[in-house]
Amino acid sequence: MRMRPLSLAERDIETQTISLAALLGGNQDVAGTTTFRLGGYVEEIVASGFPAIRSLEGRVRRVELDAYLQNVVQREFPEQGYPVRKPEVLRAWLAAYAAATSSTTTYSKILDAATAGLSNKPAKETTIAYRDALSSLWLLDAVPPWIPSHNHLDRLAQLPKHQLADPALAARLLGLDAPALLRAEQGSTRLTEGTILGALFEHLAALSIHTYAEAAEARLHHLRTRNGNHEVDLVVVRPDGRVLAIEVKLADRVEDVDVKHIHWLRDRIGDDLIDALVVYAGEYAYRRRDGVAVVPLALLGP
Repeated sequence: MRMRPLSLAERDIETQTISLAALLGGNQDVAGTTTFRLGGYVEEIVASGFPAIRSLEGRVRRVELDAYLQNVVQREFPEQGYPVRKPEVLRAWLAAYAAATSSTTTYSKILDAATAGLSNKPAKETTIAYRDALSSLWLLDAVPPWIPSHNHLDRLAQLPKHQLADPALAARLLGLDAPALLRAEQGSTRLTEGTILGALFEHLAALSIHTYAEAAEARLHHLRTRNGNHEVDLVVVRPDGRVLAIEVKLADRVEDVDVKHIHWLRDRIGDDLIDALVVYAGEYAYRRRDGVAVVPLALLGP
């Protein structure tokens, strides 16, 4: 059994009023309020879900996360039978993977980003070895694509959505602390400070929902068409194949445009869609007039 870092429910930051298991059962009332807002989520991203690390303060916590990553590169990789001749290249690959958080970027593009300016790039087999070793160390926790068993949908992409075991590791690899992430929210257009906060918020949501889904004997996936016209951030699949669709939005309000892909999916699969919700960073849990639930991430639990 995979032991993931602590979900938000396990961190005891708020009393959860919405149960994922109840949503999967199709009988969940949606209500509740929270004072947990953007700054709190940013702190939880960088604090880590590792119990021994999250209780530490600022600089000490960052040093511990750096030491964890250094130990992976210098010790655990060789112990897995993958000697690392250029630790700096592996570290750069990890940073590029972190920059691709919550995306379906191809591994070849991740390699190109990690080795920009190098004429002697690692072979494809080397990067496959990186991925396999990191997976065996439980450092990668990708969200697999959803391929439905019925013929409701076609031309679905089959690439996983990249995520590390903990969003705090991604933040450290990118050199981003809480103030840097909050500055990014105020309008920076740089890649590592302009779009990564939303990706890390989705990573935090996926980490928690992975745990809640497995407790309900369900699996977590994502959905994306090959041309990118339609995408649902997270799809929780019950053993009978029926699904719960989840969009993740780093915002304090939800607009009609935020649920358009959910409506598309509902039109395509009908009753196979048990329920749908938008997980966001706002204050209130409620149902929209179209039936889509709107739930603050802090109020969602198992």
